[in-house]
Amino acid sequence: MPNQDDGALELLDVSLSIAGSPLFSPLSIAAHPGHATTVMGPSGCGKSSLLAYICGTLAPTFEARGDVYLCGKTLNQLPPEQRHIGILFQDDLLFPHMSVGDNLAFGLPAEVRGRDQRQKLIDEALIDSDLAGMADRDPATLSGGQRARVALMRTLLSGPRALLLDEPFSKLDAELRSRVREFVFAHATANAIPTLLVTHDPADAEAAGGSVVELV
Repeated sequence: MPNQDDGALELLDVSLSIAGSPLFSPLSIAAHPGHATTVMGPSGCGKSSLLAYICGTLAPTFEARGDVYLCGKTLNQLPPEQRHIGILFQDDLLFPHMSVGDNLAFGLPAEVRGRDQRQKLIDEALIDSDLAGMADRDPATLSGGQRARVALMRTLLSGPRALLLDEPFSKLDAELRSRVREFVFAHATANAIPTLLVTHDPADAEAAGGSVVELV
């Protein structure tokens, strides 16, 4: 049984299949607070579906087995909004009809009350991501790297207990990719968030710095 005090995200004998065909062999891994674990494999091997299972958003066309634990507690029967898991995708998914500040505000939990307190957290996130003074900007006017940083800060403002990365660096050019990777992993480490990265790029796995598992 996973250790409740460890704060880790753990998968025990997790496997997925569709139409009776398994996507990969049963998987047992752990990502500990402040550390990243990488799952690698080619396109179509089930990497994104694995993250969907962890989040609680797996399509009903899949059959899933195995358990997901966070802080020693099983997540299997919880709805997505009660799992406290943040996820970053290939696309930043910022709301185009909202300003940068409003996008960040969307990530704040409901228990953060009061306009002043919410604005304080948004301003701190903008400063932390080197975007101070950009709260009123249209996301469409930001660079790719700036948008990626806003997406990460919005996720962190929600207070996730674990972070999933679904190849969020794959659409960035080489120089920008390196900077954004460093930014993401540094913040996950600083906030002691267990992180699970799925990728097909060995450079992403190297930047994550933790253990690497191949889906087979």
